[in-house]
Amino acid sequence: MTITVRAGRQRGSLEGCVVLVTGGARGIGFACARSCSIAGAAVVVASLTEDELAEATNRLAGEGVTALGVKMDVRDFDSIEQAVGRTVEKFGRLDAVVANAGIADQSLVASGDPARWRNVIETNLVGTAHTVRAVTPRLIKSGGGDIVLMASVSGRESYVGEPAYIASKWGIVGLGHAARRELERHGIRVSLVEPGLVDTPLTRGSPVVRRLLDSGPSLSPEDVAESVLWILCQPRHVSISELVVRPVGRGDVQLGAEQ
Repeated sequence: MTITVRAGRQRGSLEGCVVLVTGGARGIGFACARSCSIAGAAVVVASLTEDELAEATNRLAGEGVTALGVKMDVRDFDSIEQAVGRTVEKFGRLDAVVANAGIADQSLVASGDPARWRNVIETNLVGTAHTVRAVTPRLIKSGGGDIVLMASVSGRESYVGEPAYIASKWGIVGLGHAARRELERHGIRVSLVEPGLVDTPLTRGSPVVRRLLDSGPSLSPEDVAESVLWILCQPRHVSISELVVRPVGRGDVQLGAEQ
């Protein structure tokens, strides 16, 4: 099937744009891919797991959306470059990336698994840096674009129970602001989205976090995706550097001292 992507774009839509979403097969990433496609973009769904990719693209196809699914490991820079290459080969361009891929870990600094911590940092922080590095030359060459980094309120606050995850998200916040200052002269907008508690398969999969989800309000993946879409649809002279999105009635995150 041949997909024609128009170069023009109306304010308030993503018509003619091509958006790559990492960690796009489920949760916040899938919601972002879906909302961007509804707004008119051609979407590329990137994920580490082939089965989840197939399920995600089939779900989008059921809604009349043709999405390109690419297997990608953000810890592997070559893997990301290959995904970017496939995107441009398929659609002829790349306009925006939503760097959403990430994992979590609930532990304590006195007893956490160092191997797991390394995986969290390499996926969340190094993987995000890899993604920015891989797409930036392409965006510079095309005259600009958007990079949206999925951080967290955990990148602005600290609490007991997720030390490596918190460190990774604080790192993403710093990376985002540094990249924004460097890339704005190239017409590239870099935005940080920092959600509070979100009900996703990732958070539901943790008994510790699931108790929080069951005890009070939370965001849906679609809530976060709408924030991402709002950022991407801003006129080009408007840059949203940082956006915190919280569920009403939910205060600071408190996982508890015992895991």
